[in-house]
Amino acid sequence: MKIPFIDLKTQYETYKEEINKEVLGVLESTQFIFGPQVTKLENDLAKFTGAKHAIGCSSGTDALILALMSLDIKPGDEVITTPFTFIATAEVIALLGAIPVFVDICDKNYNIDHTKIEEKITKNTKAIMPVSLYGQTPDMDKINEIAKKHNLPVIEDACQSFGAEYKGKKSCNLSTIGCTSFFPSKPLGCYGDGGAIFCNDDALAEKLRSLLNHGQGKRYEHKYIGINGRIDAIQAAVLNVKLKHFEDEITTRIKIGNKYSELLKDNKDVKAPFVFEDRTSVYAQYSVLCNDRETMSKKLNDVGIPTAVHYPIPLHLQEAFEHLGYKKGDFPISEKVGLGIMSLPMSPFLTEEQQNLIIETIKA
Repeated sequence: MKIPFIDLKTQYETYKEEINKEVLGVLESTQFIFGPQVTKLENDLAKFTGAKHAIGCSSGTDALILALMSLDIKPGDEVITTPFTFIATAEVIALLGAIPVFVDICDKNYNIDHTKIEEKITKNTKAIMPVSLYGQTPDMDKINEIAKKHNLPVIEDACQSFGAEYKGKKSCNLSTIGCTSFFPSKPLGCYGDGGAIFCNDDALAEKLRSLLNHGQGKRYEHKYIGINGRIDAIQAAVLNVKLKHFEDEITTRIKIGNKYSELLKDNKDVKAPFVFEDRTSVYAQYSVLCNDRETMSKKLNDVGIPTAVHYPIPLHLQEAFEHLGYKKGDFPISEKVGLGIMSLPMSPFLTEEQQNLIIETIKA
């Protein structure tokens, strides 16, 4: 049995008629930038998250850099974040000439350890950027309390957690700005690159909309130095269809994730992900901590079960960030998790037969 890591093919076949109709409508209209599909998407994303403003953009990475730009992050400014994440989180900070300041992760859900944030705050700190890793948020209330005490904005990197909840509120609507990605493999994905930014401040939303369109207010009148960060109408059309089915997909993701965790909870070779009681995970990845990742991965691969590693090398040990002066041992939990973490197949279209084979192979 060949099991897909993320079953986008079955998802497309399931919604094929709806998706093709919407995409064809965009092609026939020839309105590929902005337009009614983008407006509908933004309205529905705002409604889904409860945020006042949802602003479609070209990718999750661009969502993050636009968020930083909207807060006037400048060269030499410090932004506190985690080293255990995809490089885009810290990459966007560095692209603006600012300095990523890393804080180690919690050993339960591998998100930033909020108890270690305050000690890293200096006079140069201008923002905190926690990551909602693998589909679950960190303790946003505690992070927001620290930020408020020091008069700092919080940007939630929610590129893996769109649809997750924290104390009854949706990820992306938990801080000053929320950013997400619609990369095809994300819980809600388009058929190319796409992303969105969320906030509740009218002035901030207006600035973000200007920044993603070359800093324009009116056509050819540029208030800011911006970027070309627009989402295109075809991606918006795909997302409009998939968003209609997203709640059902979240329910299925959680059911599949819970089954994995229940049946693997007593296994000595892997540690199932931990989800706090006051939040949910949408399992952007179902990632287990292995005692021997190489052997486990090989045994799964040998029977047609793909695996992946998110993420093997923490950012403080990446060559691109050598100039920051960090060394091995500075963030021991991130380093330990990076050596053992492994992701299993996860999608709302993973069948019971497929999941049983995965679990049985791990147990064996």
